[in-house]
Order: sequence, then structure tokens, then C-alpha cells
Amino acid sequence: MTGARVAEAATVPRRLRRARVAVAACFFLNAVFYANLVPRLPEIKADLGLSNASLGAALAALPLGALLAALSAAPLIRRFGSARVATSGLTVLGLCLWAVGLAPNWPALAAALLLTGALDAVVDVAQNAHGLRVQRLYRRSILNGFHGIWSIGAVSGGLLGSAAAGLGIPLAVHLGTSAVVFGVLALLALHTLLPGGDDADRDTTPQSAGAVTRDAPPEQARRGVVLTLAALAVLATCGAFVEDAGASWSALYLRTELAAGAATAGLGFVALQGAMTVGRLAGDRVVDRIGQRRVVQVGGALTAAGMGLALALPSVPSTLAGFALAGLGVATLIPAVYHAADELPGLRRGTGLAVINWLLRIGFLLSPPVIGVLADATSLRVALLAVVAAGLGAVLLGPVLPGRVLPGRTRRPLT
Repeated sequence: MTGARVAEAATVPRRLRRARVAVAACFFLNAVFYANLVPRLPEIKADLGLSNASLGAALAALPLGALLAALSAAPLIRRFGSARVATSGLTVLGLCLWAVGLAPNWPALAAALLLTGALDAVVDVAQNAHGLRVQRLYRRSILNGFHGIWSIGAVSGGLLGSAAAGLGIPLAVHLGTSAVVFGVLALLALHTLLPGGDDADRDTTPQSAGAVTRDAPPEQARRGVVLTLAALAVLATCGAFVEDAGASWSALYLRTELAAGAATAGLGFVALQGAMTVGRLAGDRVVDRIGQRRVVQVGGALTAAGMGLALALPSVPSTLAGFALAGLGVATLIPAVYHAADELPGLRRGTGLAVINWLLRIGFLLSPPVIGVLADATSLRVALLAVVAAGLGAVLLGPVLPGRVLPGRTRRPLT
């Protein structure tokens, strides 16, 4: 830690430092819960006798539930506060994932995943809202670190699930134990999060709140904002396809196409999330040096090349390397899209972010059934070419992002 960081840490109140740790814990637990399930998906598929398309349709219930519930997060936070919504939501989320493991048939599986997606969306908004509240009091950026902690949680959950699969622990025991242990940790975090309403410490000056001026923007500017949001949504969807390929299909691909063992099959997801973690933790410095646009374009090329090579030369090592390169390539993509949308001129602070977040969930909704149908029509190996296409999409759409933008400087939308 540099001298400046040490001096800064000394001036931050202890209560605020503890709240930062608690928010990080929420991000960690949010990732652990679902990642813990991913390595067991092939087992669930086999136990229920599902086809690739059926499993993809069931997994699509996750983003569908998120789409249905995402808008309810705001009134819940206003009523109960982001701290309570995040921690109680995490506790119930664990129980829903336990129900996934107990599902006796496809409808029950889809229903449990629907509830899981709904709760995940509400928790996601609440933990980010509380993280931004802590960040405002810190008066410097710390939100990227929370997302890095989420990635660490995803890797940890993937390793835990792989170990449980390798040891042959029954699904009900594995997921039930996770629900109890991690649910208790979530409730304990509530006591160290910030008290009071979420707007109690918000700066409401027009400049910092991103208020729109009284004069309506010209029609051309409005069209430019819409076009920019559309381009950002497609770019974010490219990231969704890459992330979902690791979460939903990597274990199945390694198990069925490459004859990997149960424990090894879960390492595809771990490779993607592990590389994404490294990319997020190092991403801020790289973006400051060469700009968000170039980082995303180089990352897209890395994703396309890595997965393209892995699919062209199929083996367990090359596939793990391909998913790792894909994770590294998309590490900063979705955060970059969020930041770009939030900085669009002519929109209230948070409006662009909210729109992109909702549209991104449509991308996560479409990805599982698209890849599942393609896999049934051809093979899962061919279907995973969607990851290569997503990487190329990031290269082509990267120019919609800003280059090296100084703090406080906005950019013009597409016209």
C-alpha cells in the first residue's frame, strides 16, 4: 500500500471501512450461491433426462425471473433500505437454489430457477445501491473492487461445486448446507452495513446528481442517445453470451464432448471466472492507460481468438485455456457499458444505467435457449462458436465506448 493510501485509510471512519467490507461480503456471497450450482448442472440434466434445449429453456428462467422482478427492487429499497433488501434477499436466494437441487421434474426446475433469477436481480440492484452509497462517502471509486470480489466469489463457488461433484455429495445435502452457512453470513453482514435511508448522504446538487437541464435536448440529440443506448445494449449482450457460455455450458461441453470427469468439468467455469477476476482487478489501471474503447476491442479479439482456437483444436487443456482467454477478454466489457450509459448527456443520473441493465438481462435470457437449440441442431461444439461471434462483436462495436476520458468529461452520443 502506498503512503497516500495509508494516509487516506487513516482518515476513513471505522464504521465506513466496516460497511465496505460488508458490501464486499454481499457481492462475494451473491456470486458463490449460483456458481456453487454450475458444476452440478450436468448431474441435474442427467437425473431429469433433459435434452440440451430443455436445459437451456430451464436456464432461461433465470434471466426471465430477473426481468420480471428487476423493477420491484427500487420500491423495495425505498421501503426497507438497500442493506436489508440485499442481506435478506441473499438468504432466500440460497433456499431457492436448494430447491433447484430438489426439483423432481422440468416444471419444478424452471420454477425454482425463475425465483432464483428474480431474487438475484433484486439483490444485485440492492448491493450495488449500497456499494455506491459507501463509495459516495469514500469520495473515490471503489465499485470496481466490489465487482472483482464478485468474480472471486464466482471462482470460489465453482471450486466448491466441483469439489462436491467430485466427492459425490448429494445435491440436496450440498446445496442445503450452502444455503444455511452462507445465509447466516449474509444476515451477519446486515449489522455492519450503513444504517438509515439510502438518500440520506446523497449529494443533490444538479451537477453531481446528473440532473437534466430545463431545456429539452434537440430531436437529433434524442435520436443520438437512443442509438447509443441500442449500440451499448448489443455490446453488453456480447458480454452476456460469453459469460453465459462459461456459466451454463462449459461443464456440459467438457463432460459430454471431451469426456472430462465430474470435477474437471467444473473447471471451465472456474477458468473463465478466474481470468475475469484478474482482468477486473487490473482493469482500472489498463483503462486509465489506453482507454476503455481499446481495452474492450483488444479483449474482444482475445475472446474470439482464444475460443476459436479451443474449438478448432478440442481438448481439455485447450478448452480451459479458451474459456480463460474469453474471461480475460470480457472482464471490463459490461462495467464499461454501464459507465458509458451512465455518462450519456441529456439523461438523469442512473437512467442510462437502468435501461442498459434491463436490456442486458434480455441478452442473458436469449443466450441459453439460443445455444441450446443450436447444440441440438448441430453440436455443442458448433453452438459455442457464438462466443467467437460475441468477441468479434465487441471488436466491431467497441468504438461506441469512450477512449481515454478525463473525470467529469462527458461525450457526445451517436448521431
